[in-house]
Order: sequence, then structure tokens, then C-alpha cells
Amino acid sequence: MLDRLAKRFGSRFGADKIVGGETFSQAIPLIKQLNYEGLQVTVDHLGEFVNSEKEARERTQECIESIQAIAHHQLNSEISLKLTSLGLDISQNVVLDNMELILEEAKQYGITVTIDMEDSSRSGTTLEIYKTLKNRYSNLGTVIQSYLYRSDEDIDDLHAYDPYLRLVKGAYKESGKVAFVDKPMVDENLKRLIEKNVLNGHYTAIGSHDDAIIEFTKNLAKKHNISKDQFEFQMLYGMRNQTQQKLINEGYTVRVYLPYGEDWYGYFMRRLAERPANIAFAIKGIFKK
Repeated sequence: MLDRLAKRFGSRFGADKIVGGETFSQAIPLIKQLNYEGLQVTVDHLGEFVNSEKEARERTQECIESIQAIAHHQLNSEISLKLTSLGLDISQNVVLDNMELILEEAKQYGITVTIDMEDSSRSGTTLEIYKTLKNRYSNLGTVIQSYLYRSDEDIDDLHAYDPYLRLVKGAYKESGKVAFVDKPMVDENLKRLIEKNVLNGHYTAIGSHDDAIIEFTKNLAKKHNISKDQFEFQMLYGMRNQTQQKLINEGYTVRVYLPYGEDWYGYFMRRLAERPANIAFAIKGIFKK
């Protein structure tokens, strides 16, 4: 049923509401409009799990060209990427070589690159690669997911690297052996991670549409006299638009996560398949103000 619905309504519901276009060129006018509205952006070229070095290099080149376009058009945008799209499942040497090409280009233009976090089986390797690269590139961030038991220790381990972290609840379906299964526990852990990373003095992106998490962060900043330029809120494109604008009006930095690419249908269906709760989340987020 989901397959039929996505194919029937996908072009409108998916591309128009969730994805910025099939190519970066198509996304440029939208990024300009978001910037005009006071929103910053991070773009993500859709696609995961490549199994050939040739395809991994093609994805690398796409990232490089996006960086060049961001600079050329003077867009207020970072880029996000998944290591599996750059060869993580082939070898660490392949993904490290490709990341270095991307980071060298991004460094030239002062553009930040964030490594998205994938499922728990790849978390450890992803963070080891992050630490290896962070020693050489300051323009690099990554993601920590609060539903994983390991995340609190990961925050401690990353402290010495002055990390730029996007803190999120997490969207993958995970076993109770590695992750909290109760939403209240995930929420409370996210609050703990936000507090720890912010008070450690590291720039923090709070990736959440949850009003309670947003209010917690605002109150934390007031309580500890933390400047608004030490953190930002991040939300998916097309979700909580009025909330985004309200936060901007209050002087907070808001960044929109904007995916693009021909694989929008696969992206959308995988998110639903990984976690059925994502269906209600997507619909609620689009229509909630």
C-alpha cells in the first residue's frame, strides 16, 4: 500500500514537500529563497550504500561540484553527507581518500561538511573516521543520536576534538540491545547530550522538531548565559515552517536540512520502512506549524 501511495503522490508529496529537487541546480533557487527568509541550509545529495569505487568517486565529485556551486552563488549553506555513499562499505581507505578530496575543496571556500550518522553498526567506524579527519580539518562536523546507549560516552570521547555536533534523536530501527526503545528515555538522553556538549563549550546543532527539546535548549542557554551564536536549531525542509520563522525572529540561528537527488523516492521509502513511526512523524511535521 505504501508503495502505491508513494508512486501516486510521491512527486508532489515527496519532491515538493521534502526534497529540494533532483539536481543541485534545481535546489539553488530554493536555497536562495530560504536564505532570503533568514534560514541557513545544509544540503544532502541523496544516496547510500554504494558498492563500487567508481560510484563512490562519482558521489564524491557531486559533493565537490555542490561546494563549488555554493561558493559561486554565494549561498549560505553547508553540506551533509553519508559515508556509505563515499565507499565506507568498500574500505576505509576509499572513504578517507574521498573525504579528503571533499574537505580540501570545502576548506578552500570556508564551507562546513557534516558527516551524517547512519545505523549503529557503522557508528563506531564513522566516529573513528571523523576523529582522524578532524585532526586536519576544522570545517568538519558529525552527528550523535540520543537513542543509542553509547552516545553519552561518545560525547565524552569527542570532547578533546572540539567537535561541531548535530544532536538528534535518531531515525533508524535499532535493537533494544544498543538503543533505548522508550521515547521518553530517548528525549531525556537528548537533553543530557545537549547540555553536556553546550556546557563543554562546543558549537552544537540541535536537530529536532520537538517543542519540548527546543524550549529546553532555550532555557539552558538563558540559565547558563550561553550566547545564541554558540548553538543552532536544525529542522528538515518542509517541516515546522512557522516555528522556524519564530525562532529566527527571536534571534536564533535556524538551519534547514535540504536533501536533493534522483533517489528521493528510495530515500522516502527507506525512511518509512526503517521505522513505521516515521510516517506519522512526516505527516505531523509537514502540517504542524
